[in-house]
Amino acid sequence: MKKILESIKSYDTIIIHRHVRPDPDAIGSQVGLKEIIQQSFPEKKVFAVGADEPSLTFLAQMDHISDEQYQNALVIICDTANTSRICDQRYNLGKQLIKIDHHPNVDAYGDIQWVDTSASSTSEMIYDFYLQTKEYGLICSDAAARLLYAGIVGDTGRFLYPSTTKKTFLLAAELVTYRFDRSKLYDGMYNISDKLAKLKGYIYQNFNLWDGGLAFVKLTKSVLEEFRIKPTEIGQLVSILGDIEGIVAWVVFIEEEEQIRVRLRSKGPTINELAAKYNGGGHPLASGATVTTWEEADEVINDLQDICQAFKK
Repeated sequence: MKKILESIKSYDTIIIHRHVRPDPDAIGSQVGLKEIIQQSFPEKKVFAVGADEPSLTFLAQMDHISDEQYQNALVIICDTANTSRICDQRYNLGKQLIKIDHHPNVDAYGDIQWVDTSASSTSEMIYDFYLQTKEYGLICSDAAARLLYAGIVGDTGRFLYPSTTKKTFLLAAELVTYRFDRSKLYDGMYNISDKLAKLKGYIYQNFNLWDGGLAFVKLTKSVLEEFRIKPTEIGQLVSILGDIEGIVAWVVFIEEEEQIRVRLRSKGPTINELAAKYNGGGHPLASGATVTTWEEADEVINDLQDICQAFKK
């Protein structure tokens, strides 16, 4: 943490990236860190870059900068395990690169790497970074607290996932003492449109449940068109099968234009190795992957079935 702080202090321009198709933790940690640095060092130029995600613009909007701004800049990547998943591939144009992440460190990139797989979220890590270094002049604003709290809530499933620890609760308890509207924040994160509500009903009516506790649902392009849903809007629905009795692991397939997104979730069996087999990765109980055909999707289902059966034995 001290090395990261020293780097932040030594650069006039700091550019912060996160992963593609961001979730609240990606945005929360990225822009939360930006807010802390800006409040602490108002003379520095600090940018959060990447493609805007329409469903998360209520949290923050991205900065748009030129290639020239990367010259002699410090680049920090938040919440991104692999370089291929970094949103805005100009990250390597800077002078120094720092990785801050809570996923398994499979792709060990960066001049400085701070990876803590015991953390519930990268947002938790960023607030911990502030607490451990605030004696050196760091300031956490209400805006930063709002973003970091959103990231923690998002990646812990509102504190339901096993990644939630005593430390997570303690840090969250501190964050809620800042001035921001938690009810409004929850509305932005969890209110769904009527069309998403109807798709939620479709998932409940059409998921498959196999012996061993495996469940899956295939959301084809025709289904998404029927409900007028974009593939990027489905993130809020991926976890809903976890509420059903008897399911120990599940997969949601989301067909896009040229590939099929694979969203894997588990209540016990380790699934990130399976995700890695299919061009993905992630946490032991929450991972993502990509396939190109429905035949390959069926292979994922069969492999996950083997994992579930081995887990039950």
